Amino acid sequence: MAARRSRTASEHESDDDSYEVLDLTEYARRHHWWNRVFGRNSGPIAEKYSVATQIVMGGVTGWCAGFLFQKVGKLAATAVGGGFLLLQIASHSGYVKVDWKRVEKDVNKAKKQLKKRANKAAPEINTLIEELEECLSSESVSYILG
Repeated sequence: MAARRSRTASEHESDDDSYEVLDLTEYARRHHWWNRVFGRNSGPIAEKYSVATQIVMGGVTGWCAGFLFQKVGKLAATAVGGGFLLLQIASHSGYVKVDWKRVEKDVNKAKKQLKKRANKAAPEINTLIEELEECLSSESVSYILG
């Protein structure tokens, strides 16, 4: 940041603009905003501990966070998988019945809506998809499927 000096009459006549450079980094080091809010003894951790201590603390907290997320992730995966397993067992036992015609109708409706949105969003992509559909005729699809 620069501040403009007041000019004398002789300097005022010249076209040179003179600026005095203010060092704000030194001011910021001496006047922390948190010193006013929390007091002199508070401040960022980087000023209180050595680099080695900060690295060790970062490593320990990172390991703890990873351990915690690993355990929570396993629990969540087990719950979701168990839920799917229970639904499959209930379906096989006859407790749950799926209306496949309604599912097909909803899927077709969703496909139409997506195609409408895709036409509005990026017409060049749609032309590419249509070309691919032409290349992959029903004969080649039936050959691939079996």
